[in-house]
Amino acid sequence: MATLLYRLGRLAARRAWLVIVAWVVVLGLAGGAFALFGGTLTSAVSIPGTATQAVSDELSEKFPAASGGSGSVVFTTSDDSAFTDEQKTEIADLLTRTEELDDVKGTTNPFDTQAQLAEQAQKVTDGRAQIDAGTAQLEAGQAQIDAAQAQLTAGQQQLDAARAQAEAAGQLAAAQAQLDAQQAQITAGQQQIDEQQATLDASRTELETQSATLEDGADLLALAEEIRQVSKDETTAVASIQFDKALNLVTTESKDALVEEMQGADIAGVDVEVSNDIAASIPEILGPGEVGGVVIAAIVLFVMLGTLIGAGLPLVNALIGVGVGVLASLALSGTVEMLSVTPVLGVMLGLAVGIDYSLFILNRHRQQLRDGVPLEESIGLANGTSGNAVVFAGSTVLIALLALNLTGIPFLGLMGTVGAVCVFVAILIAVTLTPALLRLVGMRILTKKVRARVGQTGPVKVPTSPMRTGRAVLTLVAGVAVLLIVAIPALSMRLGLPAGSSEPVDSSAYKAYKLIDDKFGAGVNGPLIVVADLDQAVSEDDLVAEQVRIGTEIKGEDDVVAVAPIGASDDDRTLAFQVIPQGGPSSESTEQLVRDLRGLDVEGVSALGVAGNASGNIDVSEKLASALPLYLLVVVGLSLIILIFVFRSILVPITATLGFVLSLFAAFGGVTAVFQWGWLAPVFGVHDPGPILSFLPILMVGVLFGLAMDYQLFLVSGMRESFAHGAPARLAVQRGVHAGRTVVIAAALIMTAVFSGFVFSNSVMIQSIGLGLALGVLVDAFVVRLLLIPAVMHLLGDAAWWIPQWLDRILPDVDVEGASLERSHPAAAHTADEQHHSHVAPGAEVDAPVTATAHDGDGAHRA
Repeated sequence: MATLLYRLGRLAARRAWLVIVAWVVVLGLAGGAFALFGGTLTSAVSIPGTATQAVSDELSEKFPAASGGSGSVVFTTSDDSAFTDEQKTEIADLLTRTEELDDVKGTTNPFDTQAQLAEQAQKVTDGRAQIDAGTAQLEAGQAQIDAAQAQLTAGQQQLDAARAQAEAAGQLAAAQAQLDAQQAQITAGQQQIDEQQATLDASRTELETQSATLEDGADLLALAEEIRQVSKDETTAVASIQFDKALNLVTTESKDALVEEMQGADIAGVDVEVSNDIAASIPEILGPGEVGGVVIAAIVLFVMLGTLIGAGLPLVNALIGVGVGVLASLALSGTVEMLSVTPVLGVMLGLAVGIDYSLFILNRHRQQLRDGVPLEESIGLANGTSGNAVVFAGSTVLIALLALNLTGIPFLGLMGTVGAVCVFVAILIAVTLTPALLRLVGMRILTKKVRARVGQTGPVKVPTSPMRTGRAVLTLVAGVAVLLIVAIPALSMRLGLPAGSSEPVDSSAYKAYKLIDDKFGAGVNGPLIVVADLDQAVSEDDLVAEQVRIGTEIKGEDDVVAVAPIGASDDDRTLAFQVIPQGGPSSESTEQLVRDLRGLDVEGVSALGVAGNASGNIDVSEKLASALPLYLLVVVGLSLIILIFVFRSILVPITATLGFVLSLFAAFGGVTAVFQWGWLAPVFGVHDPGPILSFLPILMVGVLFGLAMDYQLFLVSGMRESFAHGAPARLAVQRGVHAGRTVVIAAALIMTAVFSGFVFSNSVMIQSIGLGLALGVLVDAFVVRLLLIPAVMHLLGDAAWWIPQWLDRILPDVDVEGASLERSHPAAAHTADEQHHSHVAPGAEVDAPVTATAHDGDGAHRA
């Protein structure tokens, strides 16, 4: 690989303009592909195969009238006074016009809906009054019937007595006709009373049926009485916009047209705000904060390299790489659903590694030029040595990013793929475009002062004594303690998806969220949809009663404010309800409510499904938790194998991984403290602390593990090289750190600056990713790699390089540093001899020649 890269570097130097033009053409092709095939980005996170998605699919299938996405528009009076009739009319007209827009299926007028609710409540009141009046009439009629029955019974008794007297006096025959006539009258009267009683009983039954139906309706209204479309003070109203397709399928143009229609209504005394379902902000791919991060990176480069040309060259390479990688990835957005944060991650990684990888090669080239190596030969050697290390280091990043596809979560896998594409392009540019630009720049890559002293480097300096053991122990204990303390907030980390509260403060979506929270309650911002699958179909007559029964069971759960029926499926086997929780969509109480509802056992219901923001949070977390073990196994396993090949050691890869775990949890702790606890919130622009982005932890694992192994490779390889050339193990640690610290510090500062620029994005998703990666790089480079790893390596001594002999024999000789290339090129002999103890990307000054001897034991690499 080193020889191939050496030849590639020399070829790129000889054909510099051809290489530059080729990359410009590639950039143009990527831009053309984006223009032709690029689509729109989405801010909605969807994960197929989850319980939430299953409920959503069932709703679309069984409730076609309710299928399609929906969003809210909030109207509020500017002076906090009640709406006037004129304002209500203008709002109604606006909603009617909105129905003519593309993709809009319908709207609900909040004033009409609220009036209907009030009318239904009044109907219940009036119906109860009518039933009470009917009951009174029936009771009066019953009293009359009872009185008539009493009279008739008394008459019968009198007739029976008269009959008995006549029979006793022997005059029955003479009185028979009269008695029979009286009996006929009584019988006819009884028949009439019986008919009246039957009519009254039928009326009573009908009245009882009407009363039961009315009470069922009243119970439904009572279950949903806290659901309002107009606030109690009549200053705020919420209208619903129904689309004819799912929200993620509604085009950006349609959403923008709706927002423009609403905000351009110009209703006197009324402010109009659109919810984040419709007006969620798409983050800027490159904003002022990101530009500031690049500027800081440029300053670091200038301080390190001393020339504007030297500082500008890595930046140019990184920008071209980002352009190619991101534009090529965005060209796929018309074919696949791409989350809005996906290209931003590509920009983050492309800028960071693009600058660093070019810097490693450039820095090596500068050292060689100072030592008198001819220009073209120096370019080839730098590409074959430092470029070789760049390829190996980049491979760990690529593995970690591409392995995100193993999670089974499409949007996360796509993020990893886009990031990997940008890193891969950065590697290609580093080993092709960097040599070409270095050839054009020539000796101007050095300062005038250094150019005047080319070839006159003088005696080299190296540390002559190892670190004190006491200092190593103190560094290790103190460093681990500090990282564990910083990681403490991670113990309370909660995961979730963005809600309206995470939108920018001045956005319409944020204002709509806050208005609803203030006027209607937090739960209205995150309603849940509950679907009940019945054991058997319910009849039309029993439908309302069944809705009341199931709705009452749901309402009985903790933190449920209101339950409203949505309807029944065509086969009457499925009932759907809207549930308003007490807390917001990202609150702990709402998440617990989702779990409680999913575990609720209702008689006659075979399954109870829940959909909504909170249920989506739970499903995402569970999906990620199940995917994480396999992901870590693949990423860490492959990376450990690579590091064992590179360092020919067992303990070095293991300590590298343990150090990464410490830095990772410290970064988790910092992110949790800022975005969930609200520490330093004003500094980072966090206005509403809440749960951490659900996929941030696994994303940070993927990105930071690759970058951490980069620093491990660039730093510890210097220790390895010094040890292989005869230095004692503990002294080799000092020399390796001395040789590699300058370039590692510069690289880490550049990455931290680039990632920190994204902390000030207008999207909380990008803010949290930027802060997490910046903290991770900062802690890993400056605490773990520059302090803890040297301390651990010192304490391990020769054991750090132990490897079983049988494994040492079968492992191939992976010449990451390109040492064989140096030995085979006499032009670099002087540089190689002075640097045999140092890092592949030299930049350190040394102070005494070193006598090289070879280690014979412990499987050490032999010089």
